[in-house]
Amino acid sequence: MAASEGGGKDEVKTQFGTREGTYKLMTLSEYSWPSRAPYNVQCCHPVRVSFTSVDDGSGCNDKICFNVGRELYFYPYKGVRKAADLTKPLDKRTYKGGTLPTCHSINQFTASAQGISLLVGFSAGQVQLIDPIRKDISKIYNEERLIDKTKVTCLAWVPGTEHMFLAAHSSGQMYLYNEGLPPVNTPPHYQLLKQGDGYQIFTCKSKSTRNPVFRWVLGEGSLNEFAFSTDAKFIACVSQDGFLRVFDYDTMDLHGSMKSYFGGLSCVCWSPDGKYVVVGGEDDLVTVWSFMDKKVVARGHGHGSWVSVVSFDPFTTAVLQNESTLYGSDDDFSLMNSRERSYSSHSRTSIISSGENSITQVSYRFGSVGQDTHLCLWEFTEDSLRMFQPPIRTRTNTTLSLGQTSLSQSNNIASHNKSTGNATGHLDSSSISSKFSSLSLTTDKHKDKHKKDSVSSKSSMHSHSNKMHLRILEEGSRVGTQVCPRLDEVLMLEPLVAKKIAQERLTALVCREDCIVTACQEGFVSTWARPGKVGVVHSATSGTVV
Repeated sequence: MAASEGGGKDEVKTQFGTREGTYKLMTLSEYSWPSRAPYNVQCCHPVRVSFTSVDDGSGCNDKICFNVGRELYFYPYKGVRKAADLTKPLDKRTYKGGTLPTCHSINQFTASAQGISLLVGFSAGQVQLIDPIRKDISKIYNEERLIDKTKVTCLAWVPGTEHMFLAAHSSGQMYLYNEGLPPVNTPPHYQLLKQGDGYQIFTCKSKSTRNPVFRWVLGEGSLNEFAFSTDAKFIACVSQDGFLRVFDYDTMDLHGSMKSYFGGLSCVCWSPDGKYVVVGGEDDLVTVWSFMDKKVVARGHGHGSWVSVVSFDPFTTAVLQNESTLYGSDDDFSLMNSRERSYSSHSRTSIISSGENSITQVSYRFGSVGQDTHLCLWEFTEDSLRMFQPPIRTRTNTTLSLGQTSLSQSNNIASHNKSTGNATGHLDSSSISSKFSSLSLTTDKHKDKHKKDSVSSKSSMHSHSNKMHLRILEEGSRVGTQVCPRLDEVLMLEPLVAKKIAQERLTALVCREDCIVTACQEGFVSTWARPGKVGVVHSATSGTVV
């Protein structure tokens, strides 16, 4: 890997600076597939990372699970202090045929030294339950693909439960399973339980309870990811139709929704206090949605391609009380005379508040990684959201045509780039205009093809073109509404950090107390030590010290 903080723009960084200090790549703490056998990076599913911690007396309580190509690995995770030993996985599985692991989830509620419940989702739709410690448990759900034949996109145990888990599929459907129920080899029959704008929820119609317990049908296209709020009372789902939908998990009522600026949404996360939801996707933006206000309150512009993962950092997100001026670790207070009172190394951040009338301040930090191989760190405060004043517009009843809509959107972006001095903005007016104007190109190509095709082909192509036209027109018509405000109608965030940290697209981002963990499609899982957390790292194989 090349370069450091001061390297060229296109060089892969091994460190980056923030106000609390320097984050450093721990090269000896890198995890990857030991064989390093070549595989098709473009065709394989994203590399995902899961963590758990159990007191097993080994001196290394943390465990890491990741998938690469056809393989699934489960290792002790030694963090920033010790080098990774790739020769001794706790468990390794290689899947054959056309079935590839796509995602996984560990039950944190039941994890112990005696056993760990690990779910693995596959490209053909099956879900496997294994125990990488005991290695004697293996159950398969949807084995005959009678429930869903499409790829599993996201898995999660319902927080605080022993047996319940959710599986989302690229069919746009999500299923609730009870791990304790016996397998059934007959197709399920459903009856409608609840429905609303863009969603339906079904139960299994049977004499006795069987899997799946519930079936959720959300929007159009793939259901790409979902995430539970910290208190597990709400669930946020993002789909390829570009919608974020937030539900009350117990009542299954829709709490609120929003629409991406363009294209599908691929990732979602909650703030530690449950007040904000952040999403990312094909519009190259990160978007902040207020749970209380049920609307978009900020966007972030820093990626040059689709955003793959977003994650709040609870260790640098702070609730600041009004009686103090600085919050941080003991080491921070020893540095008060030598540096600005801004951010601490673990940072329970440090916004100054004073006076009897001051109110509690909250500063949030989250990260994002994308297909542009960049890591971005973002920050916003509730004060900055309250102080933002959107422009005043005169509303008219004139219905814009598709071309006028895209032109209006392009002007908004160009105006934003000009006002922020963004000469090379990734999300420029030409890129968005081309996205919305591609319909005319497609239509012209279709016209030429229609002359050579049969009458039936003409009908099919016209139908497809009309659907595209309606979809793009529908997307454009939502821009400027509360569901999808214009770019200048909400606070636009600029990244604190935007660094290229990999050669291949990034697919995972996990914020831990002493480090940030990232993964790329090449199969490398990297550990970035937080400021003040870099120690002597001993290699288990060569004795190398860094």
